[in-house]
Amino acid sequence: MQRIDHPLLSQSLGSQKTLTSFHFGTPGARPKVTIQASLHAEELPGMLAAHHLRPLLEAADRAGKVLGEVVLVPVANPIGLAQRLDHKPMGRFELDTSENFNRHYPDLAKAVFPQVKGALGADAQANVTLVRKAMGQYLADWQPTTELESLRRTLLTLSHDADYMLDLHCDCEGVVHFYTEEPCWPQMAPLAHLLGSRAILLAKNSGSGPIDECLSGAWWQLAEAIKGAGISAPLPQGCCSTTIELRGEADVSHALAQGDAAALHAFLQHIGVLACDIPVQIPAALCQPTPLAGSETLRAPAPGVVVFAAQVGQQMRKGDLVAEVIDPLSGQSHAVTAGVDGVLYARIRDRYITSGGELGKIAGAIPFRTGELLGA
Repeated sequence: MQRIDHPLLSQSLGSQKTLTSFHFGTPGARPKVTIQASLHAEELPGMLAAHHLRPLLEAADRAGKVLGEVVLVPVANPIGLAQRLDHKPMGRFELDTSENFNRHYPDLAKAVFPQVKGALGADAQANVTLVRKAMGQYLADWQPTTELESLRRTLLTLSHDADYMLDLHCDCEGVVHFYTEEPCWPQMAPLAHLLGSRAILLAKNSGSGPIDECLSGAWWQLAEAIKGAGISAPLPQGCCSTTIELRGEADVSHALAQGDAAALHAFLQHIGVLACDIPVQIPAALCQPTPLAGSETLRAPAPGVVVFAAQVGQQMRKGDLVAEVIDPLSGQSHAVTAGVDGVLYARIRDRYITSGGELGKIAGAIPFRTGELLGA
């Protein structure tokens, strides 16, 4: 195991933050998996899961059972982790720019297509190697001008050549759920089932440039650009990525984290990164994938105190009561009901809401949304 500390660009005199990564196996060995936690810095379940995964990886490394390469980034956002306002964590948005830490990653397909289009050939694996090399050169040439840009560049440098990238997050209150791109779903299905995911949300470019889609989207976008340019060259899906939501912000316990770490470890064995004497048994699915475009975001019709009638993980039918918003000044109660059939997979932690505020999300099976599919 090797620990590497990556200094970020200093944003102010006398101050500098560092991103730390742990490396297992042989650099360049395949498959390569990058696992990072808490890019939204107040989302801590993934950080604790990484803490419990690390000794499992260290033991495998000592035993010579790391057949590929694993990069673990337990604290993916030292900038956001240090941000607090009035004793409250502010880890989702950078205070200097108000930008979401998991948005605005570069369009890698657009960046490297001019460099690779004339060198692609009939060998699919050679094409994958060519594209990864071009991505690496693009990142090496990128000169960040802010601390936030240097964080993005460092995370991409660690993961741009990964076969799999797992981004560990959580919701405010929720059940385990997955976001992944459609081309990645067959490869990611075993992990979703190992973790007991209760909602699986699929999209093809959900918008806003999150890091997982920056990495996986580059491959299918390049494949489409190659075809559109009339070039006959195979390009497989070189990276499969996912955002894994490990329940809610308060679901930080050793028992849950140890279970999540065990599931991640089993997935690494399943895909051949770690040696395994007995084939991993993949549990039955607890849900079927649904389109992210079919996910309904419930919003408050008025300001007031929130009283939930439905629990996370509850199966809803259209018209079912999800919550009431109580105005104690007028005495009015505003009902918020499900507009689609599906599981209530996430809801807010706060119990006071302003008009139009987000209350929860239901995974519907029928797409009805277009455009930007992710929240702020």
